[in-house]
Amino acid sequence: METVGKKGAQEMIKLWEVYGKRSVVRTYAGHKMSVKDVTFNNDGTEFLSASFDRFIKLWDTETGEVKQRFHTGHIPFCVRFNPDEDKQNMFLSGMQNKKILQWDTRTGEIVQEYDRHLGIVNSITFFDKNRRFCSTSDDKSIRIWEWEIPVDTKLIQNAGLHSIPTMTKSPTEKWIVGQSMDNRIVLFQLIDDKLRFAKKKAFKGHNVAGYACSVDFSPDMSFLTSGDADGKVFIWDWRNHKIVARWKAHDECVISTLWHPHETSRIVTGSWDSQIKMWA
Repeated sequence: METVGKKGAQEMIKLWEVYGKRSVVRTYAGHKMSVKDVTFNNDGTEFLSASFDRFIKLWDTETGEVKQRFHTGHIPFCVRFNPDEDKQNMFLSGMQNKKILQWDTRTGEIVQEYDRHLGIVNSITFFDKNRRFCSTSDDKSIRIWEWEIPVDTKLIQNAGLHSIPTMTKSPTEKWIVGQSMDNRIVLFQLIDDKLRFAKKKAFKGHNVAGYACSVDFSPDMSFLTSGDADGKVFIWDWRNHKIVARWKAHDECVISTLWHPHETSRIVTGSWDSQIKMWA
């Protein structure tokens, strides 16, 4: 059975069966305000949820039990497990108070703080074999960090860079793309373990209108997809950056698009109209 998780402007998290009856497999209730982000561990047995109720919760996927609660008094905007198998007890949270916090689920304690941003931390993306990660913020900057070192090793910030609420790493791990608030998807290339802003390259044509619309690659990296504020889905050719398909998918903003990892002709979309759709 394949499943897809849903988060959004409600307090509950739902796990859906992709095929068959396409029904809700399980509902996870426990937050008192809208859920901002969800991330699974490597084997899918646990996941973290970040909510506007200022709590991060660690869930057992199978039983629906809340195994642990993490709280600082500030809103967590994003959460990410460390992808390394020997560090699955560690996760990062990007916070409303401009900090990135590193937590240990074994103790429930904060073990490191990364405190250099000047605005809300919106996204965290691991790269370089998980030795480093990049973070984006409302301060319109991208900062590069080494794991467990609280001083950023690089700052990417210039007049042409807007706030980037979501980032996605390519299947080849040679590119990271970001949804920019100036209606562009911007590119960052990994060259010799260095992340470089490709200023002259971007994907355009959609209108995000301030929404944090996620971006995804096709598994073979031939295409890139994103939703927009008008309920449309866009697909671009990765090589020439041209739009190859677009259609009206929802009545409201398409906040999430996800390529099926095995059936590459299928895309799942999630919208503010409270619907999840699969397209072929």
